[in-house]
Amino acid sequence: MAAPGRARCATSSISSNSLIAAFARWRTGEIRSGGTESIAAWFIDTLYDEESFRVRHAYFLGANDPYKSLKTALRAEIDEEAWATLYRDTSRPFPRPETGRIAVKVINHFGDEVMKVFAV
Repeated sequence: MAAPGRARCATSSISSNSLIAAFARWRTGEIRSGGTESIAAWFIDTLYDEESFRVRHAYFLGANDPYKSLKTALRAEIDEEAWATLYRDTSRPFPRPETGRIAVKVINHFGDEVMKVFAV
């Protein structure tokens, strides 16, 4: 039951499997598509205002042990439990936005990116 004065809010989550993973290379016009193994990172803006994309959720996938790569790049130890919340192909639950839509940005290992707005 919702607390007094607070609206009940349904939650949603999104899976990277539901994303369109097609990437255009601007210089060559080549189209690359693939599954979750070709996604380096993906981000969700749960309050997308159709003007600016703001990262509110960040997730990292990919081959070649991205956990080890991040530790090497940062030259620091990374909490494995914290990493587990970021290394996933399904988002953490989030409140359903009043607008009924979110924006998802996906970046592949080549640095190509695509953004799509979803109704939730």
